[in-house]
Amino acid sequence: MKAEDAWGARWANCAHPLSHEFMRIACDKESLVVLAADLPTIGGIMQLIEDVGDHVCALKTHVDMVEEFNMEDWGRVVESARAKGMLLFEDRKFADIGRVAQTQMGGLYDIRSWADLVTSHSVSGPDVVDGLAAAWEDVERVGGVLLLAQMSSSGNLLEEPYTESTLEIGRASPHVMGYIGNGSSGSELKMLRSKVGEGRMIWTPGVNLSAEEGVLGQRYGHPAEAVLSGSDAIIVGSGIHKSEDPISAAREYASSSWGALLER
Repeated sequence: MKAEDAWGARWANCAHPLSHEFMRIACDKESLVVLAADLPTIGGIMQLIEDVGDHVCALKTHVDMVEEFNMEDWGRVVESARAKGMLLFEDRKFADIGRVAQTQMGGLYDIRSWADLVTSHSVSGPDVVDGLAAAWEDVERVGGVLLLAQMSSSGNLLEEPYTESTLEIGRASPHVMGYIGNGSSGSELKMLRSKVGEGRMIWTPGVNLSAEEGVLGQRYGHPAEAVLSGSDAIIVGSGIHKSEDPISAAREYASSSWGALLER
């Protein structure tokens, strides 16, 4: 199926080039799955990529979780993900002033050199987005920012006025590819989508096929419901890598999300 047919208005209205890259990958793999590879070792992450990468569109990392990190070994992770046709998505959640964010994109982890996408809070104002974009420009790359408009953890402080301000920052910047929404609540997602419109993507954690309460305040909703409510990518971690059969689990998440997109 052609991407423009599967995605409809989203394909026509999303201007960021990485939005279209993600939508093309999703159509090739018939999946909207973003794999949250929150594992502590290079070997564990690489094995997970090898096992389930054919059913996953992007690899979401927390690079500062990796034990005994070094850039040479991390380069192997990046190469493995690229070989499987996955975008690289560092869930850093930047939150400082623009100049500091620009500097943080370099440093030990040199995020600017390999990440296609990063997450950011908007609490420090719009300069954080400009700083992230400047870091990619420093190494002659184009990246995309996903602003946290909602969170799926219980008791979080991202309430409606904050969300509205976040959307205003996103609308004003060509570097903002989209937003992180709350996949555990279909009603919150529908409200967010109505405000976002068709011109930005919404990616959602907080989804699980079992839709049960997680640890440390994490809540879950069903991935198909999230997509039908307006999500464009489902971020799945333990539902895949803690499964008894990660490959089958990845296939199931891919099928559920893709079927919901076609229904939508």
